[in-house]
Parts: sequence; structure tokens; C-alpha cells
Amino acid sequence: MTTPTFSISPAIDALPWQPVSPGFHLKLIRGSTDDDATRVLVLHVAPGTVIARHRHFGEVHAFHLAGQRRLDSGRIVGRGEYVYEPPGNVDSWTAVGDAPAVIFLTVRGALEYIDDSGGVVGRTTTSSITAEYRAFAAQP
Repeated sequence: MTTPTFSISPAIDALPWQPVSPGFHLKLIRGSTDDDATRVLVLHVAPGTVIARHRHFGEVHAFHLAGQRRLDSGRIVGRGEYVYEPPGNVDSWTAVGDAPAVIFLTVRGALEYIDDSGGVVGRTTTSSITAEYRAFAAQP
């Protein structure tokens, strides 16, 4: 997996991109040990990468810095656009176009990944994302 390149700001640029899955990387700008706290992230998602169906337990604010994504509603969201997702929102999306989707977002609380039958197949929280990112960043 290659490390993405995208310039945001000197302080944020210094943070490492953590690979989450093929084509999907993140930088944790603000985390917490509180499961329900708000985390601040930058996502870098390669074209064609699908973000699996998931449910948000808190609200999400997403501002698009580059590239595009297609929401499961069919809406294409691109650079300079903002998306709000209320608590309880269930969605999936795909990075589309020729360039990676780079998204600055805040996410509050838990996120559950859901399979086709509605079963929960994975769960993250602010504290789990924070612990994983800290462990990744501490690697030599």
C-alpha cells in the first residue's frame, strides 16, 4: 500500500497516514480516550474504493478538500462541498473520478459496520480509533 501525498497544513502534513484498508488512509488530528467524544480526521480515499455500509451514533460533519465521492443516494460530492450526517444515519459511499477523495471530518461517538442482512460486523469509537492511531504512529 503506498502512502498518499496531499498537502493540508504544515502541522497536519507532519502526521502519518495510517492505512485502514486498501485505498483508505486516515490522519487523526484530534482523538480522545472517551468513546463518545468527537474525533477529527482527514481521510484519503483512492478512486474506486468503497466505504462499507455503516451507522453513525453521533453526528458527522464532512468538508471535501479534494476529489469526489458518490454517496449511496447517488449524489456526487466534490471539492469545497460540505455534508452533514445526523446521529443514526446509515450510509455507504465510493470515491469516484481520477483523483483521491480527501475529506476533513468530525465524527462523534461510535460507528458500526453493517452487513447485507443488517448485522453488525465491526465497530469503532473515538477511543479505539485514537488507540489504533497512536500505536501506528509510534512504530519506527
